[in-house]
Amino acid sequence: MGHALKILGRASSINVRKVLWACDELGVSYEREDWGSGFASTQSPEFLQLNPNAQVPVLIDEAGVLWESNTICRYLAGKYQNTDLLPIEPAARARVEQWMDWQATELNPSWGYAFFALVRQLPNFQDSQRIADGVRGWNAKMGILEQQLASTGAYVAGPRFTLADILIGLSVNRWRMTPMERPDYPAVDAYCQRLALRPGFMEHACNGVP
Repeated sequence: MGHALKILGRASSINVRKVLWACDELGVSYEREDWGSGFASTQSPEFLQLNPNAQVPVLIDEAGVLWESNTICRYLAGKYQNTDLLPIEPAARARVEQWMDWQATELNPSWGYAFFALVRQLPNFQDSQRIADGVRGWNAKMGILEQQLASTGAYVAGPRFTLADILIGLSVNRWRMTPMERPDYPAVDAYCQRLALRPGFMEHACNGVP
């Protein structure tokens, strides 16, 4: 008997790993198919019918098709009624979603040039000034996270682990693995130690893949 939930996307994608880690936290079984760089093309008509943006991940279940990794994570927490990962109470939920959105709109864009230059080593991303500016901007965003974690003393949105920590935990891992100069952020270091107690972090973040 097949799984009721299917995830399309290569396991090395940071956005796919968000969804895989969320499934692990929820105890949800799934079937995953390799799509994307090095695998089946997301530009194929078959895939574009599922996601016209040609991006992974895509989730398919009995309710239909979803794309956008943060939305998929929210959907899974709601579907399986896990109010620890995504609270129902409006203020608590908003604090979680605030940091989820921050990861997508502020932190994620900050690493673009530096990551493609230093990790992917793409030839079109080798301007030394832009690399330096990118590293500086990325570290500045991580400084915001450092302040927040120093304030909570635990997780991004407060004392409990939430969906925001899945997204940001993966982002922190990418920052730590990129070969560049980084400030000393003790609250971020302590945060990683807390995350390392979770099997999902070790499987999908702290696994040698930036």
